[in-house]
Amino acid sequence: MKSVLIIGMGRFGHHLCMNMLNLKNEVMIVDIDEKKMEDLVPDVTSAKIGDCTNEEVLKSFGVGNFDLCFVCIGTNFQSSLEITSLLKELGAKHVISKANRDVHAKFLLRNGADEVIYPDRDIAERMAVRYSANHVFDYIELTDEYSIYEIPPVERWIGKSIKDVGVRQKYHASIIATKEGDKTKLLPPAEHIFKKNEHLMIIGQKEDIDRILKQID
Repeated sequence: MKSVLIIGMGRFGHHLCMNMLNLKNEVMIVDIDEKKMEDLVPDVTSAKIGDCTNEEVLKSFGVGNFDLCFVCIGTNFQSSLEITSLLKELGAKHVISKANRDVHAKFLLRNGADEVIYPDRDIAERMAVRYSANHVFDYIELTDEYSIYEIPPVERWIGKSIKDVGVRQKYHASIIATKEGDKTKLLPPAEHIFKKNEHLMIIGQKEDIDRILKQID
């Protein structure tokens, strides 16, 4: 369990808060607009109304006591930059700021952000990969080189084991989980037999996964 400060309760901040609460973290939320926090007030540890570009307001929160501080302001970059800088000056341990553009990310990183996230861009990329490629049920980019794909098994793999197919040796990819209905099995053994109706969670480089996908088409 971690202590989390979320500044800016727009759509992204709202969803972030709900997910942090579901994972049993202690969450404090802040926004200048009380209405944006009303439905979350019963569940969070604390909810504050205030302008976080004001140093005295931020100082009153004791930002150095939080494990994570999120700046989720997407419509006013100047405010996001000021709050990010102030958080670091006031001793925040780890500041994660939301950006909409690469140039914004550069300024945020130079002014105190430990990490910058692009939720809109990341979702757009994920959806583009998912819907432009046949047989990709889901997609998660890990680095510029490696991603996790959720795909069906190649038809000629069905009835054979992971070892028999030689997924790692032949395709330089690794199956990290299998899904059948609502059941997910992590790290299947080499003896796992591929089934027609299961999904595979497979990690690898794009060109290697593309070789597998071409065999499914």
